Amino acid sequence: MLTQQRKEFLLNRLASEGRLVAADLSAELAISADTIRRDLRELAAEGRLMRVHGGALPLSPTHRPFAERQGMEAQAKRRLAQAAVSLIRPGMVVLVDGGTTHQQLPEVLPQGLPFTLVTHSPALAAALEGHADIDLILIGGRIFRHSMVASGPVAYEALSRLRADLCFLGVTGVQRDMGLTTGDAEEAALKARMISQSAEVAVLATDDKLGRTSPWVIAPLTALGMLITCGARPEWLPDTVEHSRA
Repeated sequence: MLTQQRKEFLLNRLASEGRLVAADLSAELAISADTIRRDLRELAAEGRLMRVHGGALPLSPTHRPFAERQGMEAQAKRRLAQAAVSLIRPGMVVLVDGGTTHQQLPEVLPQGLPFTLVTHSPALAAALEGHADIDLILIGGRIFRHSMVASGPVAYEALSRLRADLCFLGVTGVQRDMGLTTGDAEEAALKARMISQSAEVAVLATDDKLGRTSPWVIAPLTALGMLITCGARPEWLPDTVEHSRA
């Protein structure tokens, strides 16, 4: 099998099974483990997968500029936002992470729903200008341009003083072994703080994030209260996590 054919085989196997184990592939293809590892290194360098100890996992495709991500899965994001709104009750304190899915919330939130919304996304805060019944709190800090949200010590400290009833957490990957992941170390720490300061955590996940992973772990799947998707419940989702189909 030529190198390019072997790489295509690896990618197809990864798509169908959700993970690659180098030792198993070495035995199956009757080639050295070093050859498999070299293929995985090269595919990782091309952004086709993510290497982990002993093999590889699917890489999230959402590591793209913010403006480009806004056009991805637009209809699905709106459906997810509509499902999320049904969880909000009058008087709640709701923490909303950045992300293009959450940018759909102002479009689907009903007028006259009184609750407190806390966010570190200036764009989301501005889009809520017409919702006079929402007590809107914007967390400040250095702007992380990939997601266009406030980050750094200022944002982290502000979140430390918050107690939220519900958090809509943004992630780039939801995967059985790696859990909830994102592409930046500082962002992962901030998201972990959001989880710790919230009574319940919900993730709105488009299909391109399911079974995919990113380099930085936020938390295990058990940190979730609810996963909202447009499809059926993932078979690998822990029993402790509620699932809702948008």
